[in-house]
Amino acid sequence: MKVGFISLGCNKNLVDTEKTIALFKNHGYEIINDAQKAEIIVINTCGFIESAKQEAINTILEMAEYKKQNCKYLIVMGCLVERYKPELEKAIPEVDLYIKYSEYNQLWQKIEMLLNDLKNRNIKKLEQNNKANLENKVETFDKLIDRVITTGTNYAYLKIADGCSNYCTYCAIPGIRGPLKSRTIESILKEAHKLVEKGYKEIILTAQDTTKYGIDNYGKPMLSELMEKLCQIPEIKWIRFLYAYPETITDELINTVKKHPQICPYFDIPIQHISDTVLKRMNRHSNGESIRKLIIKLRKELPNVILRTTVMVGFPGETKEEFQELYNFLQEAKFDKLGAFMYSKEEGTPAEKMKPQVHGQTKKSRYNQIMRLQQEISRKNLQEKIGKTYLIMIEGITRNSKYYVGRSYMDTPEIDGVVYIENTKNLQIGEFVNCEITAVKDYDLIGKIKNENNYNSN
Repeated sequence: MKVGFISLGCNKNLVDTEKTIALFKNHGYEIINDAQKAEIIVINTCGFIESAKQEAINTILEMAEYKKQNCKYLIVMGCLVERYKPELEKAIPEVDLYIKYSEYNQLWQKIEMLLNDLKNRNIKKLEQNNKANLENKVETFDKLIDRVITTGTNYAYLKIADGCSNYCTYCAIPGIRGPLKSRTIESILKEAHKLVEKGYKEIILTAQDTTKYGIDNYGKPMLSELMEKLCQIPEIKWIRFLYAYPETITDELINTVKKHPQICPYFDIPIQHISDTVLKRMNRHSNGESIRKLIIKLRKELPNVILRTTVMVGFPGETKEEFQELYNFLQEAKFDKLGAFMYSKEEGTPAEKMKPQVHGQTKKSRYNQIMRLQQEISRKNLQEKIGKTYLIMIEGITRNSKYYVGRSYMDTPEIDGVVYIENTKNLQIGEFVNCEITAVKDYDLIGKIKNENNYNSN
């Protein structure tokens, strides 16, 4: 049977989707990209904030229409199902099987029962069985490293932990995915070796909070040690880590990045706010002073560092003065990359009941102010790159073949910009070239090959 997949939400969700694709492929199913031709459609949902929930529901309803045509089975899994399985079963009965995140260790057994037409009664019976006995039949889902990578041939995400133990008052993740659960260094290295055997040159480490990796099973943060070991794999040209919370960016971690040219000097730091009173209401574990000191230290220790952040506007009780403090800070800090989002009231979180809730129009106005500010900062930051030379990994070519498309260490795929390189030489996908930046276009750079001596390191 032909199986089509739709993965919504974050890159951590994407890794789960890639594992599920591998399960189908290893059991002899044909994987296709066209949902209209699929006999089985699998949707991995996000349920983090309201907009993500709405996107997931719209996607489920759209795919349910295909059941009137070619599709025989519709399977929905992931975070939205974890939060709202009973409601979804009642509201969208066209779905044949809903699988919660907490049920992933039974995922393939549930799917097999469905595909063998042993639905309803037997699936319910399965849920009543002893979970340990089920897990003895196959390797548990969180330990599976076999994946079908969907991000092309250059880079792959490597999930080093799941869940979160920060318990920010606005966030539903701990309720969906549970507390922090770090993988062992051995299992991560095993997967990394498997990825480089397939030709992947960039490994992107991801978790809900990468800098707390290892605290739960090693008793201390182990991201530095993990990256030290990954740097011993010569085939890995770039190592990138995302979601580094400010309070656990240590001197040791900074020195590890400084020491190894394979590690991109790129810090993705979700600060959320700068006002101490807002941070306290959010139950964040950093404060304005520590964030300011961290940014100064990173720029001093790593002169070529790229700093990315995310901030939230309209958190319950956010005053004009608190917002202005955030705005002024961003104006001074001049982050290279920034994402902003409006507070979303999520069921079951402490912030849901906080008062006063900020009016929607106020949130939108504050969001627009931040994005206009950052647009100007980004434009100036990019213009400063003109005349400089960077190592670029080639990822594609434009339709008219006028430019190659690549990325530097400064760009996380699908999030940041790209570099367009004038097509003056025959280049291969995955090749690294020296590129001199000549112009800026929106959030992207334009350049030309600097010389004939291409090389494979930062």
